[in-house]
Amino acid sequence: MHNKYEEIGNYDYQMIEAYIDKPDVTQWYVNAFNRFNINGVDRVAWNWSWWAFIGSVFFLLHRKAYGAAGVLSLLLCVGWFIPFGWLLLWILSGGYSSYFIYKTYKDKRLRVEAEVLDEDKRFETMRILGGSNEWAIVVGVIAQFFIWSTGIFMIGFILAFLSLIGVALGNAA
Repeated sequence: MHNKYEEIGNYDYQMIEAYIDKPDVTQWYVNAFNRFNINGVDRVAWNWSWWAFIGSVFFLLHRKAYGAAGVLSLLLCVGWFIPFGWLLLWILSGGYSSYFIYKTYKDKRLRVEAEVLDEDKRFETMRILGGSNEWAIVVGVIAQFFIWSTGIFMIGFILAFLSLIGVALGNAA
C-alpha cells in the first residue's frame, strides 16, 4: 500500500485503495478523485473513462454507485426517445461517472470515519462497503447484447415497414 506519487497522504491513499479494492487501478482513482476535491472543497469535473462510456449504467453498478446507476437508467430510457439522446448520455456517462463513484466513496468514508475509531477496521470496512460487483460485468455484457440486438431488429422492422408503405403507395399511384 504505497502511494507512488505522494499526491495525497498515505491514509487517504489507503482509504481509496481499500474502497476500490483493486490495487492495479487505485492510482487512476486517486488521480480522478484529486480532480473532484480541491483543498477540501468538492467540485464536479470531467474525467474521461472508456469503461464508463462503454459500460454506462453497468460501470456504476460494478462500482456500487447504485443511486447514480438508477438515475442514469431512467435518463437513458428517456434518452432513447430523443434523437441522439442516448449517445449524448453515454458520452456524459464516460466523463462524469467517476465523479459519482467519488461521491459514493466520500459518503461511505465519512460514515465509516464517524462510526469506526480503529484505523485498520476502517480500511477493512471500506473494503467491504466498496470493491466491485463482478456480476455487473456479466449482466452488462448480456444486457448490451440484447439492447443492440433489439435496436438492430427495430431498425430492420422500421425499414421493412417503410418499404411496404412505399410499395403500397407506388401501387396506388
